[in-house]
Amino acid sequence: MNDHSTTYTSTEYRTPDGAPTDIVVFTITSTEKAGAKKSLPIRALEVMLIKRKQWPFEGKWALPGGFTKETETVRQCAERELMEETGVSGVHLDYFNVYSAPGRDPRGWMISHAFFALVQEAYVASRRTSDEAADVRLIPVEEALEMDLAFDHGTILSDALDKIRQHMMTTTIAREFLPERFTMSELYQVIQTVVPSFQERNFIRKITSTQSRRGIIEEVRNAEGQPLMSNQYSQRPAQLYRFTDYTPELSIYG
Repeated sequence: MNDHSTTYTSTEYRTPDGAPTDIVVFTITSTEKAGAKKSLPIRALEVMLIKRKQWPFEGKWALPGGFTKETETVRQCAERELMEETGVSGVHLDYFNVYSAPGRDPRGWMISHAFFALVQEAYVASRRTSDEAADVRLIPVEEALEMDLAFDHGTILSDALDKIRQHMMTTTIAREFLPERFTMSELYQVIQTVVPSFQERNFIRKITSTQSRRGIIEEVRNAEGQPLMSNQYSQRPAQLYRFTDYTPELSIYG
């Protein structure tokens, strides 16, 4: 057997000029309805964008991110960049695609790994700019999709939105946008905020009774076993629920 370790040289191969990570940071903002009492707030799905202050694309809005160091994985890079941009860690962070189209970055051959993060509004309310950003804002997703973003970030944002809409309908990621205890109305509104086309007249019955969904959430009860209620957003007290640790095994055939 030939020992190629003594003859191999990396100079024979062209390597990328960088391996950046781009992070699509989603949050749901809440605005109280003017003059309305005991009603759900207006919720909107928004994305964090930074205004670049350096070449390339100086002055254009872009997704947060940065270059992976030799001493870290691309996921560790994403976690580090997310901490630097939002000041939080341990939030929902998922890898969803790689972007490698020739010419996507004028600085050279850049292969970018894209993640999406789901962050509650409270964590990004005190967001701050980084050394490479002139400004940082939360922008409504539909508005951001119409913007001329730097690099291929418009495509990355669109792909990330498709991905979280898919996950919203097939997983329990709604929990990332809710308090630990919530009403059915709050859960339904969060789902609709991410997936505006979602309509389900029998939502409560289906999520609490359908065999494939049973056990995802549970009623919140006090130490005496009595149901805990809330009338924060309704005149009549509504049952509070919380997500369990159960992950249903759903099948497209079942």
